[in-house]
Amino acid sequence: MKETKHISRSRAQESSAAIEKMYITMRHLFNRGFYKPMGVSGDSLRESLLALRPEIYGNIAEEKVELNGLLYVIERLPIGIEQCRFINLTSDEGYSKSHFQAIVPPKRRRNCYRIDEEQMNVEITRGRSDIYDILTHLTFIFIESHKIKNRVLVDDGGEVSRDWQKLEQAVMQTKKLTLVEKEKAISHVANILARTFEEVLDIYDAFGSETAPDRFLHVIYWLGKLAIEEIVENNKRTITFSPVLRERLGHHIHGEIWATNIKEVLKANDLLKRPIHVISANMHSVMNSIFATPLLKTKFKGKTDFFIYEELSGSGSKEIRGQVEDLALKSGMISLPDCSGTNIDVQIFDTAKIDWSKTAFSHANVGEEKPVIIVMDYAFGEQAYETIDELLKPFKKETLLNVKSVSIMGKAGILEGGKGDIMIPTAHINEGTADNYFFENELTGSMFEGNDIDIYEGAMVTVLGTSLQNRDLLKFFHESTWGVIGLEMEGSYYQKAIQSASKIRKSVPHDIKVRYAYYASDNPLETGSTLASGGLGTTGVKPTYLITIKILEQIFNIK
Repeated sequence: MKETKHISRSRAQESSAAIEKMYITMRHLFNRGFYKPMGVSGDSLRESLLALRPEIYGNIAEEKVELNGLLYVIERLPIGIEQCRFINLTSDEGYSKSHFQAIVPPKRRRNCYRIDEEQMNVEITRGRSDIYDILTHLTFIFIESHKIKNRVLVDDGGEVSRDWQKLEQAVMQTKKLTLVEKEKAISHVANILARTFEEVLDIYDAFGSETAPDRFLHVIYWLGKLAIEEIVENNKRTITFSPVLRERLGHHIHGEIWATNIKEVLKANDLLKRPIHVISANMHSVMNSIFATPLLKTKFKGKTDFFIYEELSGSGSKEIRGQVEDLALKSGMISLPDCSGTNIDVQIFDTAKIDWSKTAFSHANVGEEKPVIIVMDYAFGEQAYETIDELLKPFKKETLLNVKSVSIMGKAGILEGGKGDIMIPTAHINEGTADNYFFENELTGSMFEGNDIDIYEGAMVTVLGTSLQNRDLLKFFHESTWGVIGLEMEGSYYQKAIQSASKIRKSVPHDIKVRYAYYASDNPLETGSTLASGGLGTTGVKPTYLITIKILEQIFNIK
């Protein structure tokens, strides 16, 4: 009799299954309309996240509370959400016209509204990726809140530890804590979190602000308090999805408004028939690359162009940034701050109005047709498909756009190398599906050589969310024949929209050119180099501008 072979799954396969399960579960809960994250309905999400153990959430599967992951999440959620039992995800339903003040998280552009002491409304206008992002973050902080509860709740009757009582006293104080009071509170919190005094002290100020320097204590207290109430009083936290959001999602409502607005402005300025180049980047690198160095050369005499770009990126450089913007606006730039709900601002550059002798591209050869450049701010995940798909559609069904190229400059996680390195993709693989998109990238690695930056070329994986990545799965993608060099959230969605518009729907030229290049924001395979370990600082300035300049050189036909 033949012996049955024992088949076991690798960690990469388990992780892949966990991501797929989370994806399906989140869509199911959305269709259902509500769920209780720490109740039976949230079991599947919690189990999948704990099985996945994403790098960004550090010690999620351990008894001690994860501090770096908590900071990463708190910066992407509205202030006060830790105090709310009811979190309502809504569409843009008119709250901006009410007395409610919009709360915008420091690191995610989304409008949130505190309805009352117990309820926070979060506006979702950027598609499903926004929902996946929020739900994974909320699942993480709720898991952490129950770790706090487990360490302070002495019995089911509600008796709590002395550490918790002391923390409560510190939090209930209305005045700012003195240094002695702060350090006493940190001592008690360290016990509650199963962390050292030093670990808590090191991250304490990162949670705070000028108006709330002791916010760390408040976050820990309210997370623990609501978790205790869930057990003692059975007051479960609830996440709901508004009926309007469920009805609108997936219908490109915000993307259509956004794209139509751009085309109306193009028509009003008689630019609709001209060759168009679309660039997805930030709102300063294209403008600065064209106008900044000639304008500021005398101010920064003897300094390199990249030094000037670094100065422009500094937090105290509002005045010189304003000077560059004024020149750009006088030289054919049209600024379109977003009013569609996509949170994607736009700049339009009419090259016919640019005096090239006053730019960094004095040898530009734009020909007689004088192209138009549309710069759009970064999209978020699936929103990339919604926006580019709508932008490449004909204007009012009959006017086809002459889009010559789409260029994507973004930041991504790298799997070999470090922060600030450059990745040039040759294909995008869509994680969790069998979709993959091969393309001819107009940018090549050799174009970037000689700039003291490491360059990597190969396939990149488009992930459901940066907060869902774990080491085993990334290692598999990197070391197997997939040969993946990095991960990001939008590439395959951009390419899907470009391919369908150019190859199937024929709404833009068949030979449309694409350019993709990313600079590394983190290396999730390296301990201490995940997104939760902090920002890029000025490390990202050089690769950002290097990529932008190479894109513009191709558009301006500079050999």
